[in-house]
Amino acid sequence: EEEFKWLLQEEVHAVLKQLQDILKEASHRFSLPASGSGGAVKPENFVLSTSGTDQVKGVLTLQGDALCQADINLKMPRNNQLLHFAFREDKQWKLQQIQDARNHVNQAIYLLMNRDVNYQFKTGSEVLKLMDAVMLQLSRARNRLTTPATLTLPEIVSTGLTKMFTPALPPDVLVNFYINLNKLCLTVYQLHVLQPSTTKNFKPAGGSILHNPGAMFEFGNQRYEVSHVHKVECVVPWLNDALVFFTVSLQLCQQLKDKISVFSSYWNYRPY
Repeated sequence: EEEFKWLLQEEVHAVLKQLQDILKEASHRFSLPASGSGGAVKPENFVLSTSGTDQVKGVLTLQGDALCQADINLKMPRNNQLLHFAFREDKQWKLQQIQDARNHVNQAIYLLMNRDVNYQFKTGSEVLKLMDAVMLQLSRARNRLTTPATLTLPEIVSTGLTKMFTPALPPDVLVNFYINLNKLCLTVYQLHVLQPSTTKNFKPAGGSILHNPGAMFEFGNQRYEVSHVHKVECVVPWLNDALVFFTVSLQLCQQLKDKISVFSSYWNYRPY
């Protein structure tokens, strides 16, 4: 009994403090100042590259959860013509995955801090409930970075990303940005128009993170087929840090849950 009481009154608070410190570090890694602390977010430049091909090259400027500049060169396979396009100066592109992940981290921090400094946990189930709530937010934060959204090709057209560039993207080029684990990825799709007279069996592609050549879709009464796909990416070190912090925090939560469960089953402890 005494040991369990000590666990509830002392060790639980020590673990919660440790979790708060780790998650505050994670929140800082998103390089957005905490509300009220002020300070501008520092832009970071990343070079996009892929091994074995120079079809697409580019430099992206990431400022917190926003792409504030993208400078891209695309070599067209058909005629080796070089296209250059960049974000308009008045535009930036919000990366919803980073925004959502940060919101989940902040929600987890709120759950951990949402009690008086002298608060005493009375039952094991109370701690388990808190750990489950924190782990849910951390799992969601991690999943937002590790699992990009699946989009159909018409959905990619409709995002408005194509209107971000100057000069305007040619009608046969489509782009998409997303986060995958610790990487910022750019996919460039080259399209060709399917003529009404074509004998090809038209089958529109469903949602996917990455569409392959041969994928077909219809947009604005016009049918298209993907002819070439280029994917380039760059590692964002602070995203890697954040993922490590999520993993460590989830392990701490699970360890505390396991300890509580051991005591509860040992004494057949029944929380009220």
